[in-house]
Amino acid sequence: MQSPQSFGKIAVLMGGFSSEREISLASGKAILAALQSKGIDAHPFDPAETNLAELKTQGFQAAFNILHGTYGEDGTVQGALEALGIPYTGCGVLASALGMDKYRCKLIWQALGLPIPAFAVLHDDSDFTAVEQQLGLPLFIKPAAEGSSVGVHKVCQAGELAQIYRQLRRENLHGEILAEQFMSGGEYTCGVLNQQALPSIRIIPQNDFYDWEAKYQRNDTVYLCPSDLSAEDEQLMQSLARQAFAAIGGGNTCGRVDFLKDAAGKIYILEVNTLPGMTGHSLIPKAAQQKGIGFADLCVAILQTAFSK
Repeated sequence: MQSPQSFGKIAVLMGGFSSEREISLASGKAILAALQSKGIDAHPFDPAETNLAELKTQGFQAAFNILHGTYGEDGTVQGALEALGIPYTGCGVLASALGMDKYRCKLIWQALGLPIPAFAVLHDDSDFTAVEQQLGLPLFIKPAAEGSSVGVHKVCQAGELAQIYRQLRRENLHGEILAEQFMSGGEYTCGVLNQQALPSIRIIPQNDFYDWEAKYQRNDTVYLCPSDLSAEDEQLMQSLARQAFAAIGGGNTCGRVDFLKDAAGKIYILEVNTLPGMTGHSLIPKAAQQKGIGFADLCVAILQTAFSK
């Protein structure tokens, strides 16, 4: 591991402009404290308050990007950092843009023959009754380019899909609106760091599904790590996580792939997160801890990836 001084002056990019600003600030504060505890010259930097060009003016050598959501996670800030010549953590421009777009991720994974739940793209003139019949009820509806379960709804009653679709359209959320097959066999996630998969985590929310409240506000969500998978399924999930992340160009960075199991126990790739949260509720730190990697060491390991692209 390189010396703290060799990293130079580090900006922890946090906050930003998206609907996930508060989560980004919480992640950023935790990362900032962790890096400083390791003797690294790290400072907070909020692009909503300071122009990104100030990174150069203020002499920053690299950026630890934890700007969740639009602008920070979709390739926009990545492109700006590339133009400024500032090394940064996380995926590059293309992988970030793809990872933020659940629809186009699905198309890539589908083309590669990777298992994904059945889905439909919704439009104003969609036959919503036919979609309900095709995917079955319950089903999920979600915007394709939001994170942290923003805009995700579970549709349980016939006729609800059209109503919730119109509601999401009024909210001006990002990306296409997707309807997605419901899977009843459990929710899982598997992190990837430097092309190596971390142990999987079984997520057991106490409310209807793993929504914003379960992720960030409730303390009764159960996380099993190691998860309840058999050794064979654990190996399969880790392999699928590496393949799914590599397919969008994740590279030698840190990401997280979410999974569902159906009633028969088959594993399906749900979505990818190219900039996973780093709060007390977050999943990458839980999985890293299972491998004996503490939070501060994990932050340093992620920071090192900024210099290995």
